[in-house]
Amino acid sequence: MQSPSPKLPLALGALVLLALSASAISPYDRGTWLLEVAPVLIALPVLAWTWQRFPLTPLLYWLIAAHALVLILGGAYTYARVPLGDWMREAFHLARNPYDKLGHFMQGLVPALVSREILLRGRHVAGRRMAGFLSVCVALAISAFYELIEWWTALALGGGAIDFLGTQGDPWDTQSDLFLALIGATLGLLLLGRWQDRQIARLAGHRVEGTTPCNI
Repeated sequence: MQSPSPKLPLALGALVLLALSASAISPYDRGTWLLEVAPVLIALPVLAWTWQRFPLTPLLYWLIAAHALVLILGGAYTYARVPLGDWMREAFHLARNPYDKLGHFMQGLVPALVSREILLRGRHVAGRRMAGFLSVCVALAISAFYELIEWWTALALGGGAIDFLGTQGDPWDTQSDLFLALIGATLGLLLLGRWQDRQIARLAGHRVEGTTPCNI
């Protein structure tokens, strides 16, 4: 089996840690920052611990780092106040800052591809279509559970959870969050599945069989 180089995960990990440290200096609200970056604080040690036993494909390391940066930026400003989102709102004449939707899109895309890689490399399922279906299910389950966390946080903190919820007065915020996660998961599998297959094959030292243009 080909031995993967630690250079990419180390470089991306350093970038994420640098961004995390910078965001911690003076976030808009310290409690909201901690809630938003909590997934990053959990994922970094898990990835470091599992790297030698189960290194991921370069594609996944890039996507996980990008997702972490989205979360960190949202934590620093709160999602409703991220300048990039304000620019998008003005440029596209939107009613609200849409930056949180980018976060939920990534919340579908990244877990779906992580799940797909684990299912295929571990041979937990026989076919790629079933792996794709289950990966979308996992991504939606994670997104739904995150909505439950937001609900529990709101019950515990009351008005102090407004910035974390980031609904911006939208009564359909939860439903649109889940829909964006579904879009992210589906597009990720359709557009990146073959790329992921090639990287899995190089990582394992053999070609993955049964690759088709549509990997879900």
